[in-house]
Amino acid sequence: MCESYIFFCRLHVALFFGSVLASACPKSCLCSEKNGLVVVQCASRNLEKIPSDLPRDTVSLLLSSNHITKIPGQAFKNLPRLQELDLSRNSIETVEAGAFQGLSEGLRVLDLSNNLLRSVPKEAFARLQAKIRLSNNPWHCECTLQEVLRELQLDPETVNQVSCHTSIQEEYAGKPVIQVLDSGINFCNFHHKTTDVAMFVTMFGWFTMVIAYVIYYVRHNQEDARRHLEYLKSLPSTSQANKDFDVVSTVL
Repeated sequence: MCESYIFFCRLHVALFFGSVLASACPKSCLCSEKNGLVVVQCASRNLEKIPSDLPRDTVSLLLSSNHITKIPGQAFKNLPRLQELDLSRNSIETVEAGAFQGLSEGLRVLDLSNNLLRSVPKEAFARLQAKIRLSNNPWHCECTLQEVLRELQLDPETVNQVSCHTSIQEEYAGKPVIQVLDSGINFCNFHHKTTDVAMFVTMFGWFTMVIAYVIYYVRHNQEDARRHLEYLKSLPSTSQANKDFDVVSTVL
């Protein structure tokens, strides 16, 4: 009798928590719970954005193989216990600066591989201690990406798959970013040099315009002066006018 009572109590508790979990789970996903830890399975659900009604006790959020294009600011702010976040195989092009704000240092894995990322703001990964997978994205290698990678703990198994799809220095396109940086290349220095060259070209252009204007102004004034001088020459001189006046006086 006692054992039967305990069994029904456990069943009641299980059904109760199961109903609570089901009500908190996004309708496009499947949620499972064990020892108070919630796993949310949203992979391959044709999602276009990150669900907003996620259980607060979620420790694993699987969002791979969807159609998500953007990670907005504070998208995971209500998930303080999250340990694994899988966003691989989406179409993510934009990661906002505060995208992972609110995630604690308990996050262990962040997977952004196989997306459409070309660059990310360095503030996006602030305070994260997780191993991050950034492989198979069309990265543009320049100063910002270099500064981002300097602050991250890249997954060692995929680090060589983080390659320069394009680069401010074309000869590095197609090469692993870490390999390029380990060779001593500093994209930030090149960025400064490029800025200096651009500034020099701009200043030279303005200087050329000023010189051209001065030359035009001088030549235009010279032409006016020449015409004025020719006009003056065409006028009767004062001595000739006096002689003509004397002749007329003599005749009279």
